[in-house]
Amino acid sequence: MKINTALILCAGFGKRLNPITIKIPKPLLIVKDLTLLDHCINLIVKLEVKKILINSFYLKEQINEFVKNQNYNIDIEVIEDGESILDTGGGILNLIDKSDEENFLIFNPDTLWNNNYTTEINQMINLYFNQKLKNILLLVKKDLSFDKSLLGDFGLENNLINKIDKKYIYTGCQILNKAIFKNKKITNFSITKIWVDLIKEKHMNGFESTLKFYHVTNLDIFKKLKDL
Repeated sequence: MKINTALILCAGFGKRLNPITIKIPKPLLIVKDLTLLDHCINLIVKLEVKKILINSFYLKEQINEFVKNQNYNIDIEVIEDGESILDTGGGILNLIDKSDEENFLIFNPDTLWNNNYTTEINQMINLYFNQKLKNILLLVKKDLSFDKSLLGDFGLENNLINKIDKKYIYTGCQILNKAIFKNKKITNFSITKIWVDLIKEKHMNGFESTLKFYHVTNLDIFKKLKDL
């Protein structure tokens, strides 16, 4: 089993990186000679996924134009959130509503993705299918974070996520089956609302990354990453 479609969430305002993101959308900021979006797409290509769906809203014309002008070796479609921004949950639902696939690999381009993640994400995909899961998040221990100000999001024990001992940070990569959006409408809502319900039901799964975690949290961290 494999995942054929990946989603990249590019609709956000990126306010924590103002004033830079007043004129440039966060996914198009450059670190290590490539945009954050490039880093993300390059990893997805390495994972041999067939198609990418990208959502857009804020400064959407720049996202659309950038993707159109790049010569990526993969099928990419940009889908707008609509008249108002949909947040992470609504944005994901709007994208998967346009696809016949059941399972989706989802990325936030805020993370500085690289090809070193290929092995771990493939292992996560295998676990997802072997255990017949409906969701799984790639997590990392917070002491591996470049940004030491980031607090932990979750606890993790035997690949099951909890909210007890928050030693782990969500990396911005997850796999979801569209069934978890049952009875949800395409409106503005956060994916964390779905996560909270899954954790209560003890159906929220995680996979631990052992790689150093670089996340473009704010303007200060962005400047430090550019100097690496």
